[in-house]
Amino acid sequence: MPSRRHSIADDLRNQITTGCLKPGERLPSETQLAARCNVSTATLRSALAVVHGEGLIEKIHGKGNFVRRSLRRITYVGGWGTQEQPQTAPDPTLRITVRATKIRARGQLTDLLRVPTGSPLTEFLCLSYEAESPHSLARVYIPRDLAPAAVLNDPRPYEGAAERFAALHPASAEIRETVSARLPTPEEASALRISSALAVLAITRVTADDITGRVVEAALLILPGDRADAVFTTNHVIDEGLTER
Repeated sequence: MPSRRHSIADDLRNQITTGCLKPGERLPSETQLAARCNVSTATLRSALAVVHGEGLIEKIHGKGNFVRRSLRRITYVGGWGTQEQPQTAPDPTLRITVRATKIRARGQLTDLLRVPTGSPLTEFLCLSYEAESPHSLARVYIPRDLAPAAVLNDPRPYEGAAERFAALHPASAEIRETVSARLPTPEEASALRISSALAVLAITRVTADDITGRVVEAALLILPGDRADAVFTTNHVIDEGLTER
């Protein structure tokens, strides 16, 4: 016999998949749901955690639980900014917020940016939204003397962040990317409104000037694992001067 939390989760799942609960619809408060199901608030929250972990609902801090809208899949194209894989134009359906913070290099950042501990950096926290739902999260770290003042001085939401950061990239650049799957940090799970048990695709991208070797940007990209794909393309070049033997 299924437990009460699984019975409640099954009922919520059925209401969502059959359309009784519409995408974007707010669920009754946890207290109301617990009373309706005749269970404790702790049991009700445990049931909500099951449905949340399946990506069917999302919790918005201070507002409550909502049926998660069906969001498009995210395709990350490896080699961002290279000549072979130029960056595509920003998606006009996405809204991007950027928050700039002055920090000092510590730990992993000193290795990624190849700078001494304590070096002045600017961190740009970029969160994109599809409608009102979080789409992806990025933390971009730039040596402070290279940070674009236009972004630093304009913390309001805008859609042109990509072009402003792209302007930093030298014409000849080396881009190194590391891709891994891991569980989100509590801050990442909260920002993306996903379950802490749902794996994310974490991409670390380091961009360096191919001539001077100076690192101009380190970016940490976080994509929800239930709807993210990473595509990397390698061009195989055949030397036409070679003859077949």
